[in-house]
Amino acid sequence: MPETEIPQNATAFDMPRHVAIIMDGNGRWAAARGLPRAEGHRRGVEALRRTVRAAGEIGIKIVTIFSFSAENWSRPASEIGELMGLLRRFVRNDLAELHKSNVRVRVIGERAELEPDIARLLVEAEELTKNNDGLTLVVAFNYGARQEIVRAARDIAAAVKRGDLDVADIGIETFARFLNAPDIPDPDLIIRTSGEQRLSNFLLWQAAYSELIFVPTYWPDFDRAALESAIREYQQRERRFGGLVARTGS
Repeated sequence: MPETEIPQNATAFDMPRHVAIIMDGNGRWAAARGLPRAEGHRRGVEALRRTVRAAGEIGIKIVTIFSFSAENWSRPASEIGELMGLLRRFVRNDLAELHKSNVRVRVIGERAELEPDIARLLVEAEELTKNNDGLTLVVAFNYGARQEIVRAARDIAAAVKRGDLDVADIGIETFARFLNAPDIPDPDLIIRTSGEQRLSNFLLWQAAYSELIFVPTYWPDFDRAALESAIREYQQRERRFGGLVARTGS
């Protein structure tokens, strides 16, 4: 068996159902090669295509990608423009293929202040693929976990004020229902590329019991072999969720 191959007898219990990825290192990949940062972002889109395809073939049910954070707006305007252009091209060029492959696209993050055409593209992607039941691709765009939690707290406060919710009924499960995509299970595995070892305001609530794997590979070089390597490491972990009995899957 090739070193990177997932064992054929791996069960759904062995496999992470939901893998979230912090796609980091595009700029450093480009700098190491004397290329503009824009080329790193372009190659990062190619890595995304490879990874989504591989995830579906391996049997992962949900992939969440951190595509653009709420803090990324502080980057130079030229780089933001390039990133928005890549998003436009990805949706226009890849959406049909994702739909053909039975991929459902979900988007989490704030949309109120997005450019109108970007907001329309996100809605288009969700609407076209909403009935697909294969891999679910969750795109965290203009997303920040602290912002998500604060927004949920405000919505809960509003529900209490309206009389729709009793304060005594607010618990973990109730709070989670006010987060983005509450029907999506928490990630079993979070992968961050580029060697950085932090979550950077990504899925802070949902990551409470996720396994974290940090790989040195810059995102443009991430491929099926790297994904399978991370999954093999995940399969060696003992997941207890605060208890004594180990579980390896969700």
